[in-house]
Parts: sequence; structure tokens; C-alpha cells
Amino acid sequence: MSVLCYNKGCGQRFDPENNQDDACTHHPGVPVFHDALKGWSCCKRRTTDFSDFLSIAGCTKGPHNKEKPPEPVKPDVKTSGEKKELEAQKPKFNEYIISAPKPQEAIHRPSPDEPMVRLQHKVSSSLKQALEKLKVSENISETKEEDGDEIKIGTSCKNGGCTKIFEGPSSDSDVCSFHSGVPIFHEGMKYWSCCKRKTSDFNTFLSQEGCTKGAHLWRKKDVGKKVVPCRFDWHQTGTQVIISIYAKNAVPELSYVDANSTTLNIHIIFDGEKEFQQDISLWGVIDVTKSMVNMMAAKIEVAMKKAEPMSWARLDLPPPITPPKENDEKKEEGDSEDEDGDE
Repeated sequence: MSVLCYNKGCGQRFDPENNQDDACTHHPGVPVFHDALKGWSCCKRRTTDFSDFLSIAGCTKGPHNKEKPPEPVKPDVKTSGEKKELEAQKPKFNEYIISAPKPQEAIHRPSPDEPMVRLQHKVSSSLKQALEKLKVSENISETKEEDGDEIKIGTSCKNGGCTKIFEGPSSDSDVCSFHSGVPIFHEGMKYWSCCKRKTSDFNTFLSQEGCTKGAHLWRKKDVGKKVVPCRFDWHQTGTQVIISIYAKNAVPELSYVDANSTTLNIHIIFDGEKEFQQDISLWGVIDVTKSMVNMMAAKIEVAMKKAEPMSWARLDLPPPITPPKENDEKKEEGDSEDEDGDE
């Protein structure tokens, strides 16, 4: 009878009585996710695409493994006598207690209506070289004639989260189900900013049905800038909060980030015709005089200096919850009394 192989990256079934030394191709290492790159610690291949990561072939040959990984061991519950004995055996150290700031010592949250300041930006040499090559290719493409009016069969919809393809004029009558927001990846969780259905599984995230209905987008707009969603992520250190926006070949002269102590307005022009805009009400308070924007060929980093050394629970401040009106409460109470009377 065949059994399941538990080696990472294999997942096949095998016959234990016919298990050769090179029957299994697997990854002996662990998954590594850093700076939008995904791969395995045992091999050097890295990718930014989820599907490519899941399909990375194993780098090591060996026999199949039918042993299921053990469950995490729960700590034993010690009696009070055993606890005292263990405490006595521990080496003694001088303890320094760092107390949290008192409420009156915490920094007051400034008003979001403070004047906005344009953050200084630094352009890397890699972005300068990429923009120079892009200008050359654009000059060449201007001499070629392109038929922008015709939509080819098999063209995929450009709306985020939509997997439909153009099969003919009848496809225009189909309703497009897509995500109007941007994908966000933070601390192992993946979700769209428009519906925030969080998941840790790659395939579940990719298969999430769109939360917005509308018309399909088969081609780019011919004139003007096209506002598009752009993937971004964020992380924090003890003193900074860094937002990474994965916009390639951003134009420094047309891109900017305005901010005050609690608000961030991001405006980026990249890849020639694409435009990304995002307004964020920050969870914490920042020092705009010590914050800046680093522009690179593959991404843009907004490095914000924390105004106080504390950990942020999230990047954006959740909208306030409006309490129900008194008229609505009275109406609900009246409806419940009517139901009781009917009984």
C-alpha cells in the first residue's frame, strides 16, 4: 500500500517496500521570505511570484520519508517544589526593569490637518541607469506603428484579481469581479486592501474572489496616466517604519511623498504611463524632518523616523467606529417589543 512522503517539496505517494535512495527530490532546508523574494534556504533560486515559488523543484535526492513531523512538545507542568528547585539552580543576574512611559509622558497625537511637508528623496545609480535605457527604447518604439484599437483573442483582463481572458465581443458583456485595492503582505499574512480577507496560504490568497463588480479592462488607456494598484509592504525597527513600494523605473521628477506627523500621501509615476496613489493615516507619529524616500530601480522605500520608541501594531490607523443613533436603538427596541407581542 502506498504512503505519503513528508519530505518538503515532494508530497508524493510511494511504496515503502520499493523506496530507492534517489527516489525523492525534495528541499532539506526551510522556506525563506525576505524583501519580496521567496525561496528555500538549501538552494539559491529566488522568485517574487507565488506560483513560481510553489513549483521550485527540489535540490536534493534521497529516499522518501513516511515519518510525519512530530507535533510541538508542550511544556511539562511543574509542581511548586520543582519550580523552586529549578529557580535555585538558575544563575543569578542583575535585573533592570524598563518601565513603559506613563500616559502623561507619551507624545500627544498631532492633528491630521497639520501642513504637509515633501520628504527628501535619494535616487540610486541603478534607477538612473534604468531610466536612461528606458528613454532609448522609447525613442525606438516611437518610430514603429502600433494598432492600439484591436484587442487580440486571449488578452487577459488588467483588473486586479480577475482571471478572465478576451474570447471575443461577447466577453465585453460579462461582469468583471476584481479587487479595487492593492495586495498587502505583512508578517506572513496576505490580503487585499479593499476587503482585508487575511490568509497565510498563497493559493488561498490568489483564489480570493474580487469584492468589486464592473467592466473588464482589456487594454491600457491611450492618453493620460493610468492609475494602477501597486504591491507594497512594510516593516519596522526600533526607531523606523519602512514602507516598500514595488514600482519599477519610477520617475523622480514626477514622483513625491508628502507627509505630516500622522498622514502620508504617496504619488508615484512609474513605467512611463502608470500612476500610483495612496493616502495613509499612520498608526503612530513620525518625525518628518528625519524621514526620507529612497528611490531604486525595482522599488521605492519610504523610511519614516518614529517620534517615540514604541512598536506599531499596524501601519494604518483604523477608521473610528460610529456609535448607533438613538433613533435606531429605539426602533430596534420597538421592533423587539412588537415581536414579543405577536407571540
